[in-house]
Amino acid sequence: MIEGVCRRAGRTEVGEVIRGVHLEAQWRREALRTNLWVVPILEVGFAAALFAVTVALDRGAYDGTLGLPSWVISGTADSARQVLAAIAAALITVVGVVFSIMIVTLTLASTQFGPRMLRTFIRDRTTQMTLGTFVGTFVFAILSLVVIGPGPRGDFVPHLSITVCMVLVMLDLAVLIFFIHHIATSIQLPRVIASIAAELSEAIEAGAGGPDRPAGGGAGPTAAELNVRLDTSGATVPAPASGYLQFVRHRTLVRMAAELDAVIRLDHRPGHFLVQGHPLATVWPPGAAPEVARSFARAHVVGSTRTLAQDIAFAVDQLVEIAIRALSTAVNDTFTTLTCIDWLGEGLCRIAARWDPNPVHRDEAGYVRVMTVPVSYERLVQRSFEKIRQAAPGMPAVLIRQLDALAEIMAETRTEQQRRVLLQQAEMIERLNRESVPEAADRDDVRRRYLSVLAAYARAGRAN
Repeated sequence: MIEGVCRRAGRTEVGEVIRGVHLEAQWRREALRTNLWVVPILEVGFAAALFAVTVALDRGAYDGTLGLPSWVISGTADSARQVLAAIAAALITVVGVVFSIMIVTLTLASTQFGPRMLRTFIRDRTTQMTLGTFVGTFVFAILSLVVIGPGPRGDFVPHLSITVCMVLVMLDLAVLIFFIHHIATSIQLPRVIASIAAELSEAIEAGAGGPDRPAGGGAGPTAAELNVRLDTSGATVPAPASGYLQFVRHRTLVRMAAELDAVIRLDHRPGHFLVQGHPLATVWPPGAAPEVARSFARAHVVGSTRTLAQDIAFAVDQLVEIAIRALSTAVNDTFTTLTCIDWLGEGLCRIAARWDPNPVHRDEAGYVRVMTVPVSYERLVQRSFEKIRQAAPGMPAVLIRQLDALAEIMAETRTEQQRRVLLQQAEMIERLNRESVPEAADRDDVRRRYLSVLAAYARAGRAN
């Protein structure tokens, strides 16, 4: 029996390590993707490598060691210089146009959707690849231009390179047309909302369930006992820098704590803002705190913005921000708010069915080494509904859609506690309905949706 428990615990440890590696890889991909230079640099490198190949073949043809196909463009050195110079000038002009379109898009996004939406457009692969394609072709044209010159057998003209450059120009035209189409569609609000909802789904799938619980229980003091020790005699570890906590390497912290025979309790989760010198974690025994503080830099990442790798609430906040901006007097776009509520409801259905984060991380021997404060299901529900409800007094359409979403989420709940959280939100919406909706017929419509939530609550309770 003990051997079986050990085997199950071993599988649990492997599963936790795999999940941690996956989350860190996701964070690294997100960090690399949310910029405008990685993809263009890669495409410029590819253009340089392609030029090295084509110019080597041109050298071979110039030396007479190989022949070029009949479709390769031929001409004099002067005509080649003129063609390549014209291509380079045109490309750098188009690059300026692409940058201008991108800046206009970012300005519109910041104004209409909020400044936190900019990362969605900056991380867009089509924009990055478009910039990279034009810059890469420009570099290829310049490299082809500079190798034209006199040689022992007359002027050296890289005919194959010029032909490839013309092909790249044709490709650039196709990319430009697609880029204009992509920009025209990507700034449409339903597409923006759907893309954020897709990111929320990915974050739920990546982080749902948290680390696996050790089979057969753990070793040593329980988490409750350790919390008492941390509260009474633990030492604090200050935050080394100010900024948003973006990522925590839990397995690194577990190894660190195991080596010191200590317990680390993180007082903040990814998405929280840290102030330099303020408490970041608590360590017991207190003698291990100095070593933990010196090594903590390897286990966490702090930045100027929030990310989605371990901060599922960030996607929820983005959708809520769009919804409440749409409800403002300046915008007055109720349908955008309804769309946001629909996608928030879809995400919360997934959360109700899958979200069960584990605040305790154990070492291989089963001892508690790291304790965290993951965002709870209750908090995610509150973040999804409360600000929108507070911004929508006297708006039956918004209240009805929120109640419809609560009824759908109710069907996915697994526990009475989850259902009670949803019921509390429904009760607050019904109170707002009675207090703020002046038309009796509208109040009755909202009331009927509220009764539907109560019926869904009763059905979910019987099913579970």
